[in-house]
Amino acid sequence: MSKFFNKIVNGDSLIELKKIPDKTFDLVFADPPYNMQIGEALRRPDASKVKGVDDKWDQFDSFKHYDDFCKVWLIECKRILKDNGSIWVIGSYHNIFRLGYHLQNLDYWLLNDVIWRKNNPMPNFRGTRFTNAHETLIWASKGKKSKYTFNYQSLKCLNDDLQMRSDWMLPICSGKERLKKNNGKKVHSTQKPESLLHRIILATTNKGDAIFDPFLGTGTTAVVAKKLGRKYYGIEKDKKYFKAAYDRISKTNIIEENYLDTIENNRSKPRIPFGSLVELGILKPGTVLSDPKNKFNAKIMVDGSIKHKESEGSIHKVAAKIMGTESFNGWTYWHYKVGGSMVLIDSLRQRFLSKGV
Repeated sequence: MSKFFNKIVNGDSLIELKKIPDKTFDLVFADPPYNMQIGEALRRPDASKVKGVDDKWDQFDSFKHYDDFCKVWLIECKRILKDNGSIWVIGSYHNIFRLGYHLQNLDYWLLNDVIWRKNNPMPNFRGTRFTNAHETLIWASKGKKSKYTFNYQSLKCLNDDLQMRSDWMLPICSGKERLKKNNGKKVHSTQKPESLLHRIILATTNKGDAIFDPFLGTGTTAVVAKKLGRKYYGIEKDKKYFKAAYDRISKTNIIEENYLDTIENNRSKPRIPFGSLVELGILKPGTVLSDPKNKFNAKIMVDGSIKHKESEGSIHKVAAKIMGTESFNGWTYWHYKVGGSMVLIDSLRQRFLSKGV
């Protein structure tokens, strides 16, 4: 077990990062200072002061100072990422465009930008701008040719069998999850909700992968990684945040092993031509295939095509014709009868592999 797994350290990221060996982590999640450039104090209509992000750690002398800072940690994060690893960075309109610019200049490969829509954002008290109701995340692989992890099927299942979109409606961190001091004030001004990290980690890592957070704050990344059976490592400069994170992680339990399994991603399944099942006699010409509700039937031809009424072609083409779409995955549509039960043809991939092909 690496000394950089399942551990957090109190230190400066720009220093501690250099101690980590090359290609250590599968995923980096970075929630860096936003460089908010807040001027005069913000107040509510009743004249009470709004506690915004005015912490010293978020203040930089100039854009150049901030850019130089970001380039250093982004370069180091790329070095410690495995070749097929990926990175998430989160920010507001103050800094996310600068981060995207640096990511591209450093030859990360941008995969998506994701909008985290807050369903309970802070209002704009002055009425001078739109209510700032979202933050932006950028997801990028280490390089253009990286075979990054994306658990498409799990995300689709999480979203009621619909493709997960790039706009996520999630609440800000509040209630019992929000860490507070004895006087009731927030421990950290920008604590992220566990639901956000749950989705990111589930989407782009697998059980046992190693996740790194260079700006750990109060520990949300490490807490969720631990719960989901991933290894974690985090760096936090502020002693108060570090202690809060350490205590929080110590009280966190991993989800029972039996419940950490996820749906197999289709990309990880072997690519097998349907016709090969016919050639090997696993499915015979004339076998009747049916849709999930047994409303539509098709017969298998000798060349691996199927025929439904006047439609004929591949299992995908005929399924798409029936569904009225341009494309459709026939492996997850067609069933065949075994005894008195209907079995998905996708289950036949393993029988194909067992024949030593």
